[in-house]
Amino acid sequence: MTHLSHSVDLPASTRRDILSRHSTIAPIGDTSNLGGCLRALGPVLNFAQNRDIYEEGDEADIFYKVVSGVVRTCKFLGDGRRQIDAFHIAGDLFGLEMRHSHSLCAEAVSDCTVISYRRRGIEALAANDEVLSRQLFLYAMRNLARAQEHSLLLGRGSAVEKVAAFLIEVSEPMPDAKVISLAMTRQDIGDYLGLTVETVSRTFSQLEREAFIELPSARQIWVKDRDALRRLNA
Repeated sequence: MTHLSHSVDLPASTRRDILSRHSTIAPIGDTSNLGGCLRALGPVLNFAQNRDIYEEGDEADIFYKVVSGVVRTCKFLGDGRRQIDAFHIAGDLFGLEMRHSHSLCAEAVSDCTVISYRRRGIEALAANDEVLSRQLFLYAMRNLARAQEHSLLLGRGSAVEKVAAFLIEVSEPMPDAKVISLAMTRQDIGDYLGLTVETVSRTFSQLEREAFIELPSARQIWVKDRDALRRLNA
């Protein structure tokens, strides 16, 4: 596995600007304080679209924070299918696990920039830093909440309900935006929702015919009626 990386010390104002431009899916919670604690502790790495960041089974001695772009964490099943656990956007942490090896792999959905941190160094700091310790605990709890929400999403009865829930998820951070640009493909969305790519495409078309959304292009979605989408999941 080859990492395309270089070390960069980004000014805080530049990082804030990058975060605001690249947020596509809502973070599970605000980890900005944690980012402040960690900012100076790790190198910046760049990954091209679809490149591996780490693989399942790799030693979990490093974790990451997304600066720009989108990262997916996923698992490949025995029959070759891929199950996407989460999409991580600017400000999100990923790869911080209790085990000594990664239970999932992480891949760049789009060209992305991340900051890497050594787990042992952070654990040592957290042992003597109450603020950092609380932030790490908060991250772990919000990550658990994200997993629970995704489990509920997968349990929804119909493809329409699943896709509607996904659209609400991606549109909520930008309530005033007329058009949402997606980094992920229909295949990514299907692997996240437990649907085939054909079902995802048909469901998008159905929602467009029923005037819930409009599709200016394959990666752009105009959510015309958020309240109606929410009612599909009530």
